[in-house]
Formats: sequence, C-alpha cells, structure tokens
Amino acid sequence: MTKTQTISKKRILTGVVVSDKMKDTATVLVERFIKAPKYNKYVTRTKKYKAHNPGNTKKIGDKATIEECAPISKDKHFTVIA
Repeated sequence: MTKTQTISKKRILTGVVVSDKMKDTATVLVERFIKAPKYNKYVTRTKKYKAHNPGNTKKIGDKATIEECAPISKDKHFTVIA
C-alpha cells in the first residue's frame, strides 16, 4: 500500500430515526441480528446513536445511514451521510 492510499476504519451503520427534537441532532435506532451463544438462537439487539444532522434534514421514521466521526459533543460521535 502506498502512502497516498488510506483505509477508512470508520463504522457505517443503517437505522431508523426515532427522534429529531434536538437542534442539528437525530437519534438513530440501529438493529443487529446476532446469535446468542447461551441459547444457540438468533436474537435482535438494538442500540440508539445520536448523530449530527445539519439542517434537520431527517425526520422521524426516515431511514438514515450514519458514519463514525470525531466526537462532536459528549454523546455525538456519528454524522448522517444519507
């Protein structure tokens, strides 16, 4: 790999906007489908992330793709990219 090539290690997640009440922030609910080792069956795990949403473009119920970034505030470490 040359010096000009960079590998993006930023996480990209997809979820549904569940809150847009804050200024320039959207809360995105992300679901994961994992196998629980104890019960040997598949379960759904959910987590809510706060993402920077400039101009409040996403509304409740919209699908959102978020990308990891440098911390914007105490809880915001993602930005809405689509």
